[in-house]
Amino acid sequence: MLVILGFAMVAVFMYLVMSKRATPIATLILIPLIFGAFTGAGLGMGDMVVDAVLELAPTAALLFFAIIFFGTMIDTGLFDPLVRLILRFVKGDPVRLVVGTALLTSVVSLDGDGSTTFIIVTSAMLPLYLRLGLSPVVLTVVAALSNGVLNTVPWGGSTSRASAALNVSPVDIFIPMAPAIAAGLIAVIVVAYLLGLSERRRIGTVSLEAHYGDASSDDSAGHSGWTARAETGPPNSSGDGATSEPGTVDLLERPKARPKLIWFNLALVISVMVVLVLDFTEPAVIFMTSTAIALGVNFPRIKEQQEQIVAHAESVVSVVGMIFAASVLTGIMGGTGMVDAMARWLVSIIPDGVGGFMPVIAGVLSIPLTFILTNDAFYFGILPILSETASHFGISPVEMARASLVGQSLHQSSPLVASFLLLIGLANVNLGDHFRKVLIPGTVVALVMLAVAGLIGAYQIF
Repeated sequence: MLVILGFAMVAVFMYLVMSKRATPIATLILIPLIFGAFTGAGLGMGDMVVDAVLELAPTAALLFFAIIFFGTMIDTGLFDPLVRLILRFVKGDPVRLVVGTALLTSVVSLDGDGSTTFIIVTSAMLPLYLRLGLSPVVLTVVAALSNGVLNTVPWGGSTSRASAALNVSPVDIFIPMAPAIAAGLIAVIVVAYLLGLSERRRIGTVSLEAHYGDASSDDSAGHSGWTARAETGPPNSSGDGATSEPGTVDLLERPKARPKLIWFNLALVISVMVVLVLDFTEPAVIFMTSTAIALGVNFPRIKEQQEQIVAHAESVVSVVGMIFAASVLTGIMGGTGMVDAMARWLVSIIPDGVGGFMPVIAGVLSIPLTFILTNDAFYFGILPILSETASHFGISPVEMARASLVGQSLHQSSPLVASFLLLIGLANVNLGDHFRKVLIPGTVVALVMLAVAGLIGAYQIF
């Protein structure tokens, strides 16, 4: 019964979110409560939810202040020089912009921290997406896919969990998987190229001529802007993207720009990143402190600070609300025993005759299960059981650990991943819109990694 309820709950949740019949927050709260009631948990669900809320409270605080902090940095024009540099490469071409997003995310993802990666990528790329008219959903899809593939580095969350769960070296897991990870990145770049082509067909190209306003103007009235000749139609038959009647649009307005404080703001952002990497205090405290400093220095008047907070309130409420709503789902799934029951059932239905295919089975299962479950639930709850079963067929734990990594390309778009919620919050993207665009590419990238890893011998496939 718990197995049926668990899978049915996830299916109903996905249907409601993707069909936009209910908001993600309402769905994350009501659906688990309804299905949890059928388990007989009753009022005990209250304690389950509260325990989960307490666990996620630091994450909610982190996202709350991170959104305000980086939103403030964007508003003050800190990232505009970087945008200008990227723009020289992009040259108004959606394909270049989307592929560049994949490459930038891949490089930044090497630090193994999804939140930091998404903050940097959205700060650099989102202004260009908005000003060129590209859908921010394309940004979130490509960034999530790229970061998911690189989450398999030895210091990444998935590899470290698989290593701990099966007591194997993370380096032994990673090195044989390196070609498969490279194949996954190539697959992501192909996805990015196709998405870029789709956007190019939709909006054409934009011929941009960048210039900034007088940087010496007073801070309180500082303004900098992009001037562009925007070709709003599709490219013509000559393929040069030109149209017969290009218009001129102002691509960047920064009424809150603080050009005189750019070096202070840059030092502040770098300091935040360094402290985050050193990891000697809680990330939530780091962003609380940095947000207070950023607001106090850039907007000394109380009214300005209040306006700045209100300006980003929509993103904050959406993301933090989703974090707490997700605690209802995770708390009830764990507290009622649904997760354990689902894991045991999955193992029990594997026939003895396919024991030699256990790595492939583990890889295939990792695609949906790391999406609907947390990494902790999958790697510490399901993977050890699969590995124990595989051991009876002469398959080593390290092979199972390698196969279990392939689902990370889709896992990074799970509503249970805090850094992903930060990504869609910063980009102001609807959860259902992202799901509709990421599920198929994420699955394809995972299957590419699974196939390549098997063919190069990272684990046996027969």
